[in-house]
Amino acid sequence: MPKNQKITVKGSEISVFAQNEIDFISLTDMSGGFKEGSSLIGKWITNKNTLEYLGTWEKINNPNFNYPEFGVIEQDAGVNRFIMSVGQWITRTQAKGMIVKAGRYGGTYAHKDIAFHFAMWLSPEFQIYLVKEFQRLKEDEHSRLKLTWDFQRTLAKVNYHIHTDAVKENLIPEKISSKQSSIIYASEADVLNIALFGITAKQWREANPSLKGNVRDYATIEQLVVLSNMESTNALLIHQEFTQSDRLIQLNQLAITQMKSLVQHRKAINQLNK
Repeated sequence: MPKNQKITVKGSEISVFAQNEIDFISLTDMSGGFKEGSSLIGKWITNKNTLEYLGTWEKINNPNFNYPEFGVIEQDAGVNRFIMSVGQWITRTQAKGMIVKAGRYGGTYAHKDIAFHFAMWLSPEFQIYLVKEFQRLKEDEHSRLKLTWDFQRTLAKVNYHIHTDAVKENLIPEKISSKQSSIIYASEADVLNIALFGITAKQWREANPSLKGNVRDYATIEQLVVLSNMESTNALLIHQEFTQSDRLIQLNQLAITQMKSLVQHRKAINQLNK
């Protein structure tokens, strides 16, 4: 999900952002549509039932959760003098379900599960609309991701025509049978498969007898981006009369370098989904 997306719930714009591919929703924005504003977050987190829920969530999702300190907090909760803020909760228990951000998009954010809990505390009606809008956002995101994947798959297929033309012009002797040509084409296709996926088309089919299509139909967007680049590069290397073994080594090095770069800069790839 791209950073700092917005959903509108009962007239209020609410920020949503992803950290390490986990969605967080702004509690500050959620409370902004209510009379008491962000002070509601402080009231909510001092509630004994809220702390019980947060503790349970952290126990399930956070292996570094500070259980002993949570026990102290749970024991103190409900006493009139008990005070708790989101920042104190995070610091004392090493909680991961909420984040306090500074800057332009600052405020209190929570994992979607916790945000939905807060929304229910604010208003059951508000929670229903929040869930509905968040689901719509995720469905739109999925559609954009699918469109990007389809585009990259199509690009790879188009580039493959450039690749096969180079094979035909430079590697296939004249006046050979179509069967012989197909063997050479298959061999060249597997140069790309081995360089990128570490497996031939036949080996993939044997390992996945229940799946339809081929290994490329199950590739990630990053793999398809690299594949399209490899196809163009292989065509150039063929024209330059590099041997197949030399091309395999170069293409494998290219695949490793580009995949590392794309994985490290995955946020840049996600910008395609805006």
